[in-house]
Amino acid sequence: QVQLVESGGGLVQAGGSLRLSCTASGRTFSMYAMGWFRQAPGKEREIVAAITWSGGSTYSADSVKGRFTISRDNAKNTGYLQMNSLKPEDTAVYYCAAQKIIYSNRYSNDLNEYDYWGQGTQVTVSS
Repeated sequence: QVQLVESGGGLVQAGGSLRLSCTASGRTFSMYAMGWFRQAPGKEREIVAAITWSGGSTYSADSVKGRFTISRDNAKNTGYLQMNSLKPEDTAVYYCAAQKIIYSNRYSNDLNEYDYWGQGTQVTVSS
């Protein structure tokens, strides 16, 4: 079983930056792709970004391209989401997730394919 613990959420001013962290712990038997998702009030949970185990390939949603960057440090069992040029519409609960995989260069943008989830962290962007 894998546990994911998130940190870094908070209140920021529009145009500001924030970095979220997600640290994995527990017994790991395979490689994991990582993803970040968010859910705003009244909306469905949506993908923000995803990254392969190797870190060589990433995906970013159109709404955050050019502003958000996903990365990971496998030696620290930690994934990151760097958020720049934040907008009020970025306000949401942000979740990290891990997908059990056997190919180091693959990931999924489908939340139903992820196996483990963090507890979520609130990000609020003031106008």
